[in-house]
Amino acid sequence: MFTKSPTAAAADLSAPTAPAPTVSLASAPEGAPVPHSGGVSNDEFRAALSRLAAGVVLITAHDPDSGAHGEAVGMTATAFVSVSLDPPLVMVSVRNDSRMDDLLAQQPLWAVSVLSEAQRHIAGRFAMKGRISDRLLFEDIPHTTGEATGAPLIGGALANLECRTEQRVTAGDHTLVIGRVLTAATPTEDDGPLTYFRGKYRHLG
Repeated sequence: MFTKSPTAAAADLSAPTAPAPTVSLASAPEGAPVPHSGGVSNDEFRAALSRLAAGVVLITAHDPDSGAHGEAVGMTATAFVSVSLDPPLVMVSVRNDSRMDDLLAQQPLWAVSVLSEAQRHIAGRFAMKGRISDRLLFEDIPHTTGEATGAPLIGGALANLECRTEQRVTAGDHTLVIGRVLTAATPTEDDGPLTYFRGKYRHLG
């Protein structure tokens, strides 16, 4: 832990306190993006981050409390990264109060399928808002059930990972879920990756 010397502390006390920056909402032109206190608006933030190309994955888990035998749940994600090699950790960002967030808050097992460029339809299907059930969405998609997690592993994916949650960190309107990788497989190497750039699914080439 860093501590200040007495001289530094005295200097801090004698220095005038600068007023915190404020944002005048009344001065913003009508229809213009309203910035947060930090000065960047939602539209500006989205536009800047849309220039960062990202891989596309399907996060899956089994909800044991849905129906007689439970139900598989899926969520398309682009905010997915490797965190550590030893131990093997990955992280996904899920929206607060989403079904996946609620489910992973109750049970720690989930899986990741790294989607190929030929699986754009899967990404689009599980990114739809307002759907009632995921059961029908899985019916015509080739998949197996992970032995370690009971979660669907998508056939034809570039890689499949099974994970167990190690830590959950609330970050603004999302939760960062850090999971230890229990199993990892690369069933196919022929296809290129599905990527997301400037608001659209794309492929390399």
